[in-house]
This record gives sequence, C-alpha cells and structure tokens, in this order.
Amino acid sequence: MSYKESTTINIQESKGKAPAGEPPQVVVTSTKAAVAGGGWKRGVSILDFILRLAAIVAALAATITMGTTDQTLPFFTQFFQFRARYTDLPAFSFFVIANAIASGYLVLSLPFSIVSIVRPHAGGIRLLLLIFDTVMVALTAAAAGAAAAIVYLAHNGNTTTNWVAICQQFGDFCQRVSGATVASFIAAVIFILLVLLSAMALR
Repeated sequence: MSYKESTTINIQESKGKAPAGEPPQVVVTSTKAAVAGGGWKRGVSILDFILRLAAIVAALAATITMGTTDQTLPFFTQFFQFRARYTDLPAFSFFVIANAIASGYLVLSLPFSIVSIVRPHAGGIRLLLLIFDTVMVALTAAAAGAAAAIVYLAHNGNTTTNWVAICQQFGDFCQRVSGATVASFIAAVIFILLVLLSAMALR
C-alpha cells in the first residue's frame, strides 16, 4: 500500500468589504489518500509470463513426442508388418491435436501477458486470459486423461476383454507415449495455476 499526499490551498473571500491592503484569507489543508499499489499485481503478471513459457515447453514436448512416435518391429511376415504409430489410436490423435492447440494458444497469449505486466490494473485482458486458460485446462486434461487410459492398457492389458499388453514388444513406443502423457499433465497443472493467478489479479 502506497500513500499519496496532496495539499489543497483555498483562498476565501470575505462577504463584506475588506479594509484596503488586507490580503485575502488563505487556508491550507493537507490530506493523505491511500492509493492501492499495483506492485503485487505486477509480480503476479511476471509469474504468469514465466508459467506460460513453462507451459509452452511442456505442451510442445507432449505434441512433438507423441506426434513422432513410430516403432516397427524387426520381424514381419509375408502379409503383416508389426508397427505401432500414434495414428493407430484415436485417443492419441486427439492428444496431438489438443496439445498443439494449447501450444498455439500459449504462444498467442504471451503478448497479452506482457501487457498485463506493463499495465497491471488492466482487468479486461486478465479476464480474457482467465476464460481461455479455463478452456485450455479442460482440453489438456481431457487429452492427457484419454492418453493415460491407453498407456495403462498398453502396459498392463486387460484380461477381461482379452487385450494383450504390447509394451513388452513395443518398448520404445510405450516409453515415448508415457513421457508425452506426463508432459501433458504438467501443462494442465500449469494452466490451473494460471487460472488461479488470474483470479487473484482480478480481485
């Protein structure tokens, strides 16, 4: 909290006739007005910018890792070739699209975050970021959750439905998709933190 002191000088004129040469009455009043400082909001905005950079790294890592996942086993038959790609599963395709959208949004949001640092009291920009960050929380969390379910089945299988675990054969494939899923969960957590920061700055 910073205080701004102001001094007001009032010159009062007498209603009657003042004697010649008598100066007018001067009343000096001093007031102190408490002005809410924007220092802590600027600090929140700087933290917001740093978290957005971290989220870009996580979301891009998830997108690139999943999008480049492709493993072909060294043995094959006359009619079959054993190959695993992310496009073989709709959940992984959705994962790549969702994290690519989140990455693009984060890059576009950086200028708005910078404006929030320069103008910490700009509530309109902060509200806009809050709305879109909330949407990105839902998108990245849904993508990460869907991918996590497939990764679990790939590692453990399901005896009830006769789904066989494939990670013993496609070890590299499973490691890459598992890492991409973890990166997407990290991006979702960062988005949650961004939402909380924006809500604090709007108070």
